[in-house]
Amino acid sequence: MDAKQLNDEGRELWNNKAAFWDDMHGDDGNSFHQTLIGPSVEELLDLQAGERVLDIGCGSGVLARRLAELEGIVTAFDFSEELVKLAQARGQTSREPIDYLVVDATDEAAMVALGAGTFDAITCTMTLMDVPVIEPIFRAVNQLLKNDGRFVYSTAHPAFNSNNPIFVHDKIDVDGVVSDHYAVKLRTYLDMPPVKGSGSPNEPNPHYYYHRPMHELLGVAFANGLVMDGLLEPAYPPDNANKSERLDWRNLWQIPPVITARLRKAK
Repeated sequence: MDAKQLNDEGRELWNNKAAFWDDMHGDDGNSFHQTLIGPSVEELLDLQAGERVLDIGCGSGVLARRLAELEGIVTAFDFSEELVKLAQARGQTSREPIDYLVVDATDEAAMVALGAGTFDAITCTMTLMDVPVIEPIFRAVNQLLKNDGRFVYSTAHPAFNSNNPIFVHDKIDVDGVVSDHYAVKLRTYLDMPPVKGSGSPNEPNPHYYYHRPMHELLGVAFANGLVMDGLLEPAYPPDNANKSERLDWRNLWQIPPVITARLRKAK
């Protein structure tokens, strides 16, 4: 399939499970968002009251609502009509109303039409690995940002949380003491085709994941006039270990499943 066919099927898959996704995340996001994504994005974004911010791939609106709480003036969009409806239905408890829109992140012109040169900040959380082509996003970001604006994205860490991670659980006996050891194993990194993954437990249908090694992910940004000046690799803290669910990122406190980066327009 070509990129358009993959994107169209992806939209259908996300529309089909929008209600599950919205219920799983609720108003404030699941533990993965609350522990890893939200704090790292907020740290690098450093949003100031009254700044205009765009949330690309907003899903059911978890980050958009938080940005509004931080007194940002928020525009948020997703290509899934159902997710946008659910985000709108959740509303918000305070601040300026969020402007939710249905826009496709593979459509550069549609994104730029939201306001070239008018955004202080742009976010994109856990979306890049769900999009068949990312060049339109980075091209649009360069046009949408003010000259001193910043773009913060989070995505699956390509070095660890790729399309084919293998979780490993060993029991090791050292001097008569048996302890649990957890690891993640990869067989491929540089070149992996799109695959359908199950996502979170019990999701009603899988969706596509697109792996990009670090040089490709950042290379697209650099080629489109953006430079990186901030990087975080959040992982679960040791006290979040979940021994009842052995193959779980919470047991891998030395390995970050997420990478969060801040980019700015090159001077």
